[in-house]
Amino acid sequence: MQLTDRINRIQISPTAAVIAAADQLKAKGVDIADFGPGEPDFPTPDHIKQAAVKAINENKTKYTPTPGVMPLRDAICAWHKRELHSSYETKECVTNVGGKHSIFNVMSVLAQTGDEVIIPAPYWVSYPDIVKYTGATPVYVETLAEDGFAVRASAVEKAITSKTKLIILDSPSNPTGGVTAPDDCEKLLALCKKHNIWLMGDECYSHFTYAPHKPFSVASLPGAKSNVIIIGSMSKTFAMTGWRLGYTLAPAEIITATIKLQSQSTSNPTSIAQYAAIAAMTGPMDSVPVMLAEYAKRRRRIVDGLNAIPGITCGDPGGAFYAFPNVSARLGSGPDALAKDGAELATLLLEKAHVALVAGEAFGAPGYLRLSYATSIERIDEGLRRIGRFFSRAEAAA
Repeated sequence: MQLTDRINRIQISPTAAVIAAADQLKAKGVDIADFGPGEPDFPTPDHIKQAAVKAINENKTKYTPTPGVMPLRDAICAWHKRELHSSYETKECVTNVGGKHSIFNVMSVLAQTGDEVIIPAPYWVSYPDIVKYTGATPVYVETLAEDGFAVRASAVEKAITSKTKLIILDSPSNPTGGVTAPDDCEKLLALCKKHNIWLMGDECYSHFTYAPHKPFSVASLPGAKSNVIIIGSMSKTFAMTGWRLGYTLAPAEIITATIKLQSQSTSNPTSIAQYAAIAAMTGPMDSVPVMLAEYAKRRRRIVDGLNAIPGITCGDPGGAFYAFPNVSARLGSGPDALAKDGAELATLLLEKAHVALVAGEAFGAPGYLRLSYATSIERIDEGLRRIGRFFSRAEAAA
């Protein structure tokens, strides 16, 4: 069968593949310590769920305008102004079917063959493939563990060429939890203005930052709007992953273009999810500090536990809910090696230790593993025990 070049340029999401493999074992009755899914294990807050029920009972189940209902777009702009100090108007906002859809739409209307898109690495798995799908070329800029995987404007500047169309800023980062400081965000914006480049801020984890870091948006910087595109999502902040509701904030011309694309693809996001999202944007945010406090406890437990295992080193993530340990000391062909690379190690951990996680290769970071700690302390402890036993057995055998 002859498929198009654009579909052959991309692969299935590696994280989706890990989840599928783990689910197959679970279906056979195998107990899996699952560090794979990148989603909160908390329920959607009650007032949001009740808003969805109310929408159903009021028969708000019809098509809506393609960019979403006006009260939701108004609420998103007001929420972003209150929480992250931006100044967007309704015409500069469109709702999408999740944050990934928002990114796909933006890339589709801005990037094409001959363009380059700068992606800090380690990167979220979907960035390169979405860029490749458009025909543009991903250009990777390394971030360093000793910097907390923060993006440095000085490193990005070296990667800019006449072909650069857009820079992605994912802060806090999936997979590393790296948080880029406001002063580097300011420098990145200055670079974009100097070279007439777009800066796309992915803010899906904006409210999950650990002290001394605080929620921050590049859109809050003076003069940002002319070069900045903001991607947001209800998934993490409000534990609404399955509701599939994201949004884009950008100059009106960009929003109009993405609405045109969306009108010919998904049309509007689900009406019921939109009314639930209005409640999320306008209602109390009591659940956020509760989730963050629990994530902080889990972060301490998993980072300390990983560092206690010989051959693993792991820094403290500044945000999000992922540990990103370096396991390169146990890879390769030496006497202490457990596997030739991270991908093989992740497979062995799943098959032998029944621990699900994602290899660093999926994020452009060979030698690392990603573990989501969006799971209970009890399951974190069990997973750490299994990883420790696996590493110890292999060490003894060597």
